[in-house]
Amino acid sequence: MIKYIFRRLFHTVFMILGISLIVFVITNVIGDPLALLVPLDATQEDIDNISMQLGLDKPLHDQYFIFLNNISKGDFGTSFIFEEPAMDLVWAHLPATVELTIAAMIFAVCGAIPVGILAAIRPYSLVDRAARFLALLGQASPSYWLGIMAILFFGVKLRIMPISGRGGIDHLILPAATLGFYAMAAIMRLTRSAMLDVMDRDYIRTARIKGLSEKKVILKHAFKNALIPVVTIVSLFTGRLLGGAVITETIFAWPGLGRLSVQAIQSSDFPLVQASVFMMSIFFVFINLVVDIIYSWIDPRIVYKQ
Repeated sequence: MIKYIFRRLFHTVFMILGISLIVFVITNVIGDPLALLVPLDATQEDIDNISMQLGLDKPLHDQYFIFLNNISKGDFGTSFIFEEPAMDLVWAHLPATVELTIAAMIFAVCGAIPVGILAAIRPYSLVDRAARFLALLGQASPSYWLGIMAILFFGVKLRIMPISGRGGIDHLILPAATLGFYAMAAIMRLTRSAMLDVMDRDYIRTARIKGLSEKKVILKHAFKNALIPVVTIVSLFTGRLLGGAVITETIFAWPGLGRLSVQAIQSSDFPLVQASVFMMSIFFVFINLVVDIIYSWIDPRIVYKQ
């Protein structure tokens, strides 16, 4: 197990190098930063001087190695728009996105898993039909529509929830529910399917024959064996929500990293785009590593090839 973790960490280094290359290439083809920084009446000499200061006069491969050297020190340069270190801006906005993502996943998991289990142990019942309808509704409803409807109903009509900004828990409820509703629907469907798949297995019948309580059969034997696909989809959605909360953050004016990234892309702010995308990618890689480790704890039968 320890060898596997070290090997994964070694592979992670190459993944991060690949991510850095992709981020560098993409941000260098989305636009010309000189067009943003140079005044309209600038002379060619002014343009050349700014290009030299930014290192844009160097060949692309030299720029990439300079970029690698800088990010190894946590230096992504200064934001063109905000005129602050790009990494400082990312660190300032990251807690809001992490907070929203964690709240959305808590909402999704706490709502999906119990309902998915109940739907599986009582197939075709009223609970099962309601769960399948809710899952279908959740996966068919776009987040921007849900967010607007939530604002109109809870914020404008009932006036019981704040509709924008970041503050206390009451500010977090609507954006977290909006962001997590799709994930809840997908996790619910997968939990139901995984539980139905294991409920007819021989070890479940054996556990019942031994006289174990139905609660113990469901939670200890059935759910534990159905947990691996559930953990997989939870991890995927955690990374997806962390990097894809742009629409929700925009609708609710949530000061997170996704909203900041959109502003940076629209302004061709290369340093800020690189810093924000790179940071979100690192989180996604880290989440996958943690999930691989959790697999072996859930099911000791999993053997990692040396």
